[in-house]
Amino acid sequence: MKNILILFCFVIFFATPGKAQTIPAKYQELVQKLSAHLKPESPASRLIEFAKTMIGVPYRYASSNPSIGFDCSGFVSYVFHNFGVKVPRSSTEFNVAGVPIKLENAKVGDVLIFTGTNPRRREVGHVGIIASISGDTIQFIHSTSGKEHGVTITTLNAYYRSRLLRAVSLL
Repeated sequence: MKNILILFCFVIFFATPGKAQTIPAKYQELVQKLSAHLKPESPASRLIEFAKTMIGVPYRYASSNPSIGFDCSGFVSYVFHNFGVKVPRSSTEFNVAGVPIKLENAKVGDVLIFTGTNPRRREVGHVGIIASISGDTIQFIHSTSGKEHGVTITTLNAYYRSRLLRAVSLL
């Protein structure tokens, strides 16, 4: 929003009634850089921005209601349903939903499927949505019954990597 305001002020400042609207050469690069940041948001970024509005909603087993709380799959299904994307309600059903992808090909908005808290039992028990990727660092948003006890963003660290079963694309 700040970039839009700066660009708007810049254009207004250099606008002259009745003359062709040109930007001085020394400012054209600046305008191009600002314009590059004004690209429309992707569906995945809108999905994540919406999901982030739920941060702090408490964990609640078997719930997909933001008024009382979410379990992990309730949170993921609530977020996707808000954008008209049909997804399963239970975490185990996510194992057969969407298109499986390699983690190195995953994008923001893709879903990560994990084991339950015991990584030795290779059965689905938890899901989250990739919120950001920066280099090799992946962060995901999920509703956890752990110490945060609610919707939070977590780094895909060694613990979660040991529990990771697969990534799927649903968008």
